[in-house]
Amino acid sequence: MEIEKKLYEAAVEGDVRTLQELLQRDALILDRLILTCFNETPLHIATMRGHVEFVKLILAQNPQLAAELDSRKSSALHIASAKGHLQIIKVLLVVNPDICLARDRDGRNPLHLAAIKGRVEVIKELIQIRPRAALGTTINGENVLHLCVKHNQLEVLKVLMEIGSWDYEFLNAKDSDGFTILHLAVADKQIETIKYLLKTNQIDVNAMDAYGNTTLDILAQSRRDMIDLQIGDSLREAGGLRAKDIQNDIKIPNKSAATPHSLPASTMPVYLGGNQAQNHPSKGDWLSKKRETIMVVASLIATMAFQAGMNPPGGVWQEQGKLDNKGIPSHRAGEAVMAYNHPKSYRYFLRANTIAFVSSLSTILLLISGLPFKRRLFMWGLMVIMWLTVTTTALTYGISIYIVTPKKDSEPLGQVIEIGVIVWCGLMALLLLGNTLRLLRIWHKKRHKIRSAAARKSANSNVNV
Repeated sequence: MEIEKKLYEAAVEGDVRTLQELLQRDALILDRLILTCFNETPLHIATMRGHVEFVKLILAQNPQLAAELDSRKSSALHIASAKGHLQIIKVLLVVNPDICLARDRDGRNPLHLAAIKGRVEVIKELIQIRPRAALGTTINGENVLHLCVKHNQLEVLKVLMEIGSWDYEFLNAKDSDGFTILHLAVADKQIETIKYLLKTNQIDVNAMDAYGNTTLDILAQSRRDMIDLQIGDSLREAGGLRAKDIQNDIKIPNKSAATPHSLPASTMPVYLGGNQAQNHPSKGDWLSKKRETIMVVASLIATMAFQAGMNPPGGVWQEQGKLDNKGIPSHRAGEAVMAYNHPKSYRYFLRANTIAFVSSLSTILLLISGLPFKRRLFMWGLMVIMWLTVTTTALTYGISIYIVTPKKDSEPLGQVIEIGVIVWCGLMALLLLGNTLRLLRIWHKKRHKIRSAAARKSANSNVNV
């Protein structure tokens, strides 16, 4: 026990002289260690600490230690790859190159750990010795490309893509959840990784995961962010579709094989000879396609309104005000400064901001409710709510900017704001009136058609009698 303790202490310090002395005292100490050690060997420890000379000596005495695994089934090469100790890796590979393929308790080989940690030079060395290591998968079905994207290692991903001549199946391989590397990049909003993968033209942008979701479906279900629009545009430019759109395309027969790109005439653009009437979507179809954009805008407005409510123009009092004769403070910490300095404007600000917040939340609720927005009544209602949201947001901005503007500039600013509010409200009223009249006209036409049909039916019945 005493000699083993000294051996482990020497491994921690990288003390080559002590190792030599111990080997002179007991030449079989390393061989016995293989039989009795069930955790880290001195090789594991020396590798972890980066002691190159110690590793060389211990492997020269007993090369079998290179294949020994610790309690997590990790070899010394696993540790060296994760740490990035390139010199130690080269020594280990000379002794036992097949250890590149060894898998730890999570199914990860040394190449996987190097990819997770972003060790570019280590990856080049491992691939050169054993290219097959890149084909290994973890217990979750992840290959080395999955791990690069999952841990946001774009540079490593680029190196792997440039080093190997990977086939289509490998690049579009799925993990146990059915996620490809593009699914993972979209879910984590890695815009640079997404652009790089799409540029390769080897990634299936419409591959579905185990739940039947494409990359655009995953984007729609993920947390809302400013880069959602950019990611969505990149995916659509690459031919990305929602799962429901793919199913609809499968149902549409292709009757015109001679048209460009084998598109049905009904789905072709007008400039390619498609049906113009069918290429102009209805407003309900337009809303279905723009649902994600409207959801992002409504979410941003709700966030802005919430932030403005919690931190109004001028901020909040940081401490209690002075007490009056009755022991009541002039103001309390956390209350809006604007409510005391501009009480009238604060009331208008509070009303406008609250309306913007509630109406934006109403928009979000309507969009996720599953209501049939192809019906004009629902479209009209959503349009009114969005107008109200945008209008009250503009009013909130006008009041805020007026409050924080110095008095010397407040008069001209006030005039500009008044003119802007009048023009804006007039425009909104005009649009609302126009759409309301159009809705009434459509309703009147439908009613007239029903009456005409009833009259014709009655006339036909009289003739038959």
